[in-house]
Formats: sequence, C-alpha cells, structure tokens
Amino acid sequence: MLSRVVENAFRGMALARAADAMLRALGGQEITLLFPAIPLPDDSAAQLGLADPGVEEVKLAPVILRNLPFNGGETRRRIEFLMPAQAIAEKMEVRQAATAQAFFEAALGIVHESLLLRIEKISAEFFAGTAYLYRVTAVE
Repeated sequence: MLSRVVENAFRGMALARAADAMLRALGGQEITLLFPAIPLPDDSAAQLGLADPGVEEVKLAPVILRNLPFNGGETRRRIEFLMPAQAIAEKMEVRQAATAQAFFEAALGIVHESLLLRIEKISAEFFAGTAYLYRVTAVE
C-alpha cells in the first residue's frame, strides 16, 4: 500500500515537471504579480488610503495566456493564465503562503501588457493528489 502511495507521488511530481516543460515549449511568457510591499499598520490613515505601502513585483514564468470569449453583454476583457505548479510553489515558499489560493488572494493583481488585471478565479489541475497546473482567470 505504501509503495503505491509513493509511486503516485512520484508520478504527480513527474507530471508537474512535464507541465512546466510543456508550457516552456509552447512559448510561455513572463507575467508580473503585484503584492503589497509591506503590511500597513492598523491606524486610520492606512484605512483611509492615506499611506502608500508600495508594491512588490513577483515575476512568474512560463505562463500561457488565453483570451476568453465575452459572456453575454459583458465588455470586460477576460484572460486565462496557465501556470505550472512548480513555479507557483517556488513563489509561495518565498512569500510564505500556505496554499496557492492564499498566495493568489494576497496579490493585488496581474500586470499584462501594462494593464493591471484583477484576479477573478483560481483553479488547479491535480494528478495523484498533486497539483501540476493552475488556471487563473483575470479581468480588466
């Protein structure tokens, strides 16, 4: 039983490396995630937006972009970003995020083509209990 669990874990890690290689082969781009540079104090000036914490830019690659179709009367541009789990795991460790969901929720947004896009949805593809690919949908 234990050997089967270990075998599945190795397969999951191999799939994560394969996803990273596939995104690189498909010409993956680099994007920038923006995070608050420092946590703001809990005073009224910070709450009113009078204090500027600055931002920290976190580069992430390889990333594949897909323009999503417009829904009904929607006029906002929606983009799906495909990101390898290995790249996300490295950045999570640096930012001390417990989960990918927490990592992306802490971000102010994604910078693409000089536009700041708001993160709308995060989902992961799993194999043998291991995430190998993240899909992040962002809107203008």
